[in-house]
Amino acid sequence: MQYIHPQHPKDITSDEIKTYLLHLIEDKGFSSGTVNQVFNAIRYLYVELYKKPFVIGKLPRPKKEKKLPDVLNEDELMRIFNAVNNYKHKIMLMMAYAHGLRVSEIVNLRIEDIDAQRGQLHIRGAKGKKDRYLNLSQLILEPLHIYWHSYNLGIKGWLFPSGYHKDKHLSVRSIQAVSERAIRSARIGKPVSMHTLRHSFATHQLERGNDIRFIQKMLGHSSIKTTEIYTHVSTADITKIKSPFDFLPIDKLFGNKEKDVKLLKK
Repeated sequence: MQYIHPQHPKDITSDEIKTYLLHLIEDKGFSSGTVNQVFNAIRYLYVELYKKPFVIGKLPRPKKEKKLPDVLNEDELMRIFNAVNNYKHKIMLMMAYAHGLRVSEIVNLRIEDIDAQRGQLHIRGAKGKKDRYLNLSQLILEPLHIYWHSYNLGIKGWLFPSGYHKDKHLSVRSIQAVSERAIRSARIGKPVSMHTLRHSFATHQLERGNDIRFIQKMLGHSSIKTTEIYTHVSTADITKIKSPFDFLPIDKLFGNKEKDVKLLKK
């Protein structure tokens, strides 16, 4: 390590290692993931290779940042859907939001996974090699049928085949590129992506009063803790709490509205 040069790593003390790690945190401003990787690598070096004790003490190892996902509102969703002219691509984006699907789950959908009579969608071999059933959106049935009929898809096979190759499904990168173009065309300023449709589905479900346990099952999360992140994004409870600013007699500051408008125009 250049930081301890010319000393050999074998010769440095635990305090010196601690100083180095603190240097990465406080001086270099390294991310939590990077510092944790360095910490684990040094521990492996000393314990497994040098066979030396590794006692650092109370090092303030940075925690991984917990960023909340961005969520699209209904107007933004409609703008994105309207920005896509290709009917197959439009249906894919709509399916993603309507059922909270991962992009890998969308491209792997098969025609036989759709049970219109029972109103169910069968997600096979999803993350963690788990299957799950979802309620099929009733509103998407008609556009889905139009798509199926227009593309002459038949009764089995990939729901979203790759071009004229019906034996292959559309790639993940292809639909991600579609969503990126649609987001730009819709002039969405938020840092969103294809996966934001899934985040938006979960948040909107929560805001409509659906139980978080059911949302967990719909998303295919193994742990409820993963789903609970949406409780921090949902406005279901937040909108009930007014800002203290709303209770101030602000109208006394802007008594003459016509005069205020004239001042703004100057």
